[in-house]
Amino acid sequence: MSMPHHPLPSCAVITGVSKGIGKALALRFGREGIPVIGCARGRDALGQLRQEWDLTCPDVPLHTDAFDLADPAAVQQFGAWVLTLFPAPGVLVHNAGIFRPGSILGEAEDGLEDLMRINLYSAWHLTRILVPPMLAQGRGHVFTLCSVASLQAYPGGASYAITKAALLGLTRALRAETRDTGLKVTALIPGATWSDSWAGADFPDNRLMQPEDIADMVWATCRLGPAAVVEELLIRPQKGDL
Repeated sequence: MSMPHHPLPSCAVITGVSKGIGKALALRFGREGIPVIGCARGRDALGQLRQEWDLTCPDVPLHTDAFDLADPAAVQQFGAWVLTLFPAPGVLVHNAGIFRPGSILGEAEDGLEDLMRINLYSAWHLTRILVPPMLAQGRGHVFTLCSVASLQAYPGGASYAITKAALLGLTRALRAETRDTGLKVTALIPGATWSDSWAGADFPDNRLMQPEDIADMVWATCRLGPAAVVEELLIRPQKGDL
């Protein structure tokens, strides 16, 4: 006897929605008929997403606006706006983040704090706004965009690795706290995936993963039945990490 899938999510909330994995996620949910609420820092890129959305899934609602989630006040504003559109997210994806090369001894004095604000604190604050109504409805799915750097630091990416390791810690803590509530929590741990961070890199197309690969796995993960959850999803390029 086959177990039923979860009901389709009412909506998907995605931060950093305008490019890379965030954009691929939005379009994947949109093609499945799921309304998307998203934010990013740049209005031009949001406009480009809108154009592609209107060609791909014009009958599905897309709500986007520009918020800089490095600012805690902007996180509060975005979270409040989400709740004016839907009483609770069906899916919440903490995707907003930045990479900046550097070393512990060589980075700017405030380098770690800068990355912490967007890579970790934005997810912390938005979780505290949007997860309570998800718990009240007794279901939902939270994804955090971690990284293989969450598992293994490497030279030249000190603050990035520190913040992504902390984000994985946040995800594990949220999973431990909510496992009896019906809320699912998944850490996405992708290796090298094409994005603006790799712009200008001299790699063949098949050396890095495509954002659509990650989006397909997110969709499959959130469609599992109620008795199953993927706690941590590690995805690497076929030829290994760079």
